Amino acid sequence: MSTNVLRTPGGGWWAVRDERAVRIETKAVTTAELLADRDAVREAAASGESGTPVADLVALPPVTTPCRVVAQMVNYRSHAKDSGFTGDIPPTFFRKASGSVSGPHEPIARPAHVNFLDYEVELGLVMGAPLPVGTVVEERDLPSYVAGLVLTNDVSARDVQLTKTQFYESKSYPTFTPTGPYLALLEPEDFARLIDLRLRLNVNGVPRQDRTLADMIVRPAQALTLLARFQPLAPGDLLLTGTPGGTALKAPPKPVEKIAALLPPALKWKAFFKGQAKNPLYLRNGDLVTATIATPDGHIDLGEQRTAVADAR
Repeated sequence: MSTNVLRTPGGGWWAVRDERAVRIETKAVTTAELLADRDAVREAAASGESGTPVADLVALPPVTTPCRVVAQMVNYRSHAKDSGFTGDIPPTFFRKASGSVSGPHEPIARPAHVNFLDYEVELGLVMGAPLPVGTVVEERDLPSYVAGLVLTNDVSARDVQLTKTQFYESKSYPTFTPTGPYLALLEPEDFARLIDLRLRLNVNGVPRQDRTLADMIVRPAQALTLLARFQPLAPGDLLLTGTPGGTALKAPPKPVEKIAALLPPALKWKAFFKGQAKNPLYLRNGDLVTATIATPDGHIDLGEQRTAVADAR
């Protein structure tokens, strides 16, 4: 069964059991070093100690930085529909700055120039072994490369992303990748349960996103194979595997899209964002975003993120 690991200030790593946590006796500082010390994790998880209440611990991102943060674009059928895609969608990857990784309860800081701030709950794969260029990963090989899973939110500045066609900038501002609270270290038999994972995201208690991995277009093994055509990964690196439908941004109706295509780019975007200004789903100062990823029976449970939105100073 998977083991949830919590990271706290001062270099603390903890094995979580229900609502309590036992400190892992390890010298590991980075995620990669912790993954190399799995025996210490197992010993803490099997310990008879009563442990410390999880509520008393301050959770940091369960992956350490710097690390590679890679993400998949449009990888759920529901998101493809929302985005106006039809037919086959080519698998596409982009990078995010590791400096965007933040804690599971740290506020999301909206930059002053960003007016259309969006959310994307995503399952993150944490690498446990090197993935050299040219690697072919079959489903049965996943436990050899992926150590565990994390809950992430691929926060996006849509006005930057769309007008500049700039994924890296629009998704890389500080706090734009809330991660955690737990790193769920998987045993080989746990990988068969990935398809049952359910991703949920609420804003101010109102459901926005709710899908299982059955909605995913490119599954993890295939994604790693495609990524390894050009990008190596190392232990501790993070792959975000796409978001379901339900984001604030949605494609305009086809007639509107056809008319907009006739306009010069500056006028097209001005008209588009004038319409988006009426969309109440974008994140605003004071909003509370909550997100979870778990199997229905709790066999794998990545915990809950609670991130407020605050205007950056």
